Amino acid sequence: MEVAAAAYIFMHYYVKKNQKKRREKRFWQRQLFVKRNVYSGSNLLIGLKMSGLYKNFTRMSATDFEYLINLIGPKILRKYTSWRKAISVQDRLAATLRFLATGDSFTSLQYLFKISKQSISTIVPEVCEAIIEGLHDNIQIPTTPESWLDVAKQFEKTWNFPHCLGALDGKHVVIQAPCNTGSEFFNYKSTFSVVLFALVDANYNFLYVNAGGQGRISDGGIFKDCSLYKKLVKNQLNFPEPETLKGMQRKIPYFFIGDEAFAFTDSLMKPFSGTHLKGSIQRIFNYRLSCARRTVENVFGIASAVFRVLRKPMLLEPAKAEIIVMAIAHLHNFLRKSSTSSTLYMPHDMFDTKSPLPRATNETMSSLLPLKNIPRKPTDNAKIIRDELALYFQNEDPLVYQDNYA
Repeated sequence: MEVAAAAYIFMHYYVKKNQKKRREKRFWQRQLFVKRNVYSGSNLLIGLKMSGLYKNFTRMSATDFEYLINLIGPKILRKYTSWRKAISVQDRLAATLRFLATGDSFTSLQYLFKISKQSISTIVPEVCEAIIEGLHDNIQIPTTPESWLDVAKQFEKTWNFPHCLGALDGKHVVIQAPCNTGSEFFNYKSTFSVVLFALVDANYNFLYVNAGGQGRISDGGIFKDCSLYKKLVKNQLNFPEPETLKGMQRKIPYFFIGDEAFAFTDSLMKPFSGTHLKGSIQRIFNYRLSCARRTVENVFGIASAVFRVLRKPMLLEPAKAEIIVMAIAHLHNFLRKSSTSSTLYMPHDMFDTKSPLPRATNETMSSLLPLKNIPRKPTDNAKIIRDELALYFQNEDPLVYQDNYA
């Protein structure tokens, strides 16, 4: 009995020791994944600060992140019931920024932040609404002739295009097919989308944003339905008085610029249509206008490069997609003007130069699709204004390099 008991004890410890070794070997992890487990949930941001990945994760500096927490914290906490207050404002904002930055599914965020995907689906729109409410002053249309003149001077100084008060453009943001909407959001690219319409200044800032238009509506319909056009027709935008250009005789009004998708009027300049000879005044005018107008295209590209939710079809209803697009527009201006995040958001090598080379584009890399071009008959006065500008660019204000590219 003594020998049998001793043999049993020996075999028991021997088997237990081998099982422990196998268990430790079976669940080994690389150091990267060990850190990921330690820094999850409420400790995630602490781990990111320690590892140096904080700015890449939130797309902003820690200073701006804390500023947003203090700004939107009271706005979102007052909406929550007692059982939802367990999730901190810090985690709510971090989860929302991560969703905007990557476009990951709510299930992926669920494992990252230890929050249920049902809660995240509610948190993201609510935080985006709070961001829009807190940062609404970042997108403002100029209200005085003096402020409009500052915009025009910046366009003339940076892009050599006088009397320009902003660049207009519209883009389709792809979404999943909404329920019970038929073809209301079905666009000419055979996708479902909401339209992002924007007015941009020379420094890549939004001056006006309208999001949520149905994808089936043309560019003219989106522009004419927005409040900017209504104020423009009623002369409520307080544009500066027309002035003569240097060396010219005719007074030229101030105007917006756009591509061929927009109607050609006294208040909106667009390129000459068709193909023109190299070195002609029409081709030079088109080159100068394109250099100034690409600011709005670049803003769309910058926003979709940083907030990559715009690169994927949004699996959301149109109303929630509109909120997210508007929040991204406000965050763009906020980060663009921030002293601590501006270089992170827009590095110096991201800016265009005044003498650009043609660049290849790949529409499959983004869910932002251009609006369809629809020709319209312009007024005679608009043609006179454009011809005057074309002569000015060729004779009075020529650029050294414009003949090489136009």
